[in-house]
Amino acid sequence: MTETKRRAGISASILALAAGLVLAVGVARAEGTPPHDILNATLWMQRSVEYKANSLAAFALARMRLDQALADKNWTGAPAEQTGNYQNLPPAVILDIDETLLDNSRYQVWMIKNDKVFEPKTWGQFVAAQQSGPIPGALEFAKYADSKGVKVFYISNRTVDEKESTRKNMERLGFPMGGNVDTVLTSRERPDWTSAKSTRRAYVAKDYRVLLNIGDNFGDFVDAARGSEADRLKVYEENMPRWGREWIMISNPSYGSFESAPFGHNFKTPRDEQRKAKLNVLQSWEGPKE
Repeated sequence: MTETKRRAGISASILALAAGLVLAVGVARAEGTPPHDILNATLWMQRSVEYKANSLAAFALARMRLDQALADKNWTGAPAEQTGNYQNLPPAVILDIDETLLDNSRYQVWMIKNDKVFEPKTWGQFVAAQQSGPIPGALEFAKYADSKGVKVFYISNRTVDEKESTRKNMERLGFPMGGNVDTVLTSRERPDWTSAKSTRRAYVAKDYRVLLNIGDNFGDFVDAARGSEADRLKVYEENMPRWGREWIMISNPSYGSFESAPFGHNFKTPRDEQRKAKLNVLQSWEGPKE
């Protein structure tokens, strides 16, 4: 073998080895789990005892507030919608469903493992599968309210097409469903029942004294959830006395209007730009001194 051929053979072997390494790295990346913004939040919500304890505490507070509200005829959890002489109306509570009463973390995990984001089609398929379980403390609170003669209404931004599957999922878990009163109020069920919930709160408040409002998202309490971060903070501060009294927030760090506020709630924004916008609003330590 000539020196030229020997060197050519070595070069070809090196190139083949390098190509093999590149291919191996590519396969490893393809087989691995891609990074996803909601991994830690979903891990906390599905697996941690801290989340369970937090939810139990919130619903324990709700039970105490319910008893206080029953004893105070002027108490209302729907201050903007409760009008007229509401004091002698029969009592009710308004509860959100997703991540307030029902745990949908299986859908979040599916998104993480498949590098997906929320989309109506896959979400509808998940709802139809009826795999949601109860948030810790939620079922016990709903049953307690029902035992006190309080009508339990569920105001959800699940759509009317998803209503029947939602009802069956909740009935199977044991949530009180209102008897002869339709207590599951979904979006698009009526022309004015949009994702903003004030019209549905007003629908309940017309015939009931709303004692408590419980949810996991700012939009469960006010229609200003889709404002800027500054606007949201202003509305939050204006309602400061209500938090933990007639309004009770359940923790949900995996999704909600909080995470879309930095990019103007425009979900057509590319994911990298969404992430950049979220990072840009965070306050940082300047780092160690040289």
